[in-house]
Amino acid sequence: MPERCAVCEVAYEPEPGFYWGAMFVSYAFSVACFALGGVATYYLFNDPAVWVYVLMVTGFVLVTAPITLRYSRAIMLYLFGFIPYDPKYNDGRPLDSGPQPSPRKSPLKAVA
Repeated sequence: MPERCAVCEVAYEPEPGFYWGAMFVSYAFSVACFALGGVATYYLFNDPAVWVYVLMVTGFVLVTAPITLRYSRAIMLYLFGFIPYDPKYNDGRPLDSGPQPSPRKSPLKAVA
């Protein structure tokens, strides 16, 4: 993850250790994945043996781990980051165009 936004230069980590709280959010996501994987295994395989539960739930949690880690950081940043939002920052430019220099006024006066 980059340290700063490429468009507005805001720091993604407001203070050192800010994302330690994201571990708790990630833990909640993992518990939800365990529960969802267990219930899905129960209904899809008609109450299989314990080793099937272990394999299916572990596989499901490992596959969803990168997603849950990123979303937990994003949720932590949205809830507690307090990044100011300026809706007029973009000035109508496409979001991926990056920072643009401000338009300069011409030193020549317009002839009317």
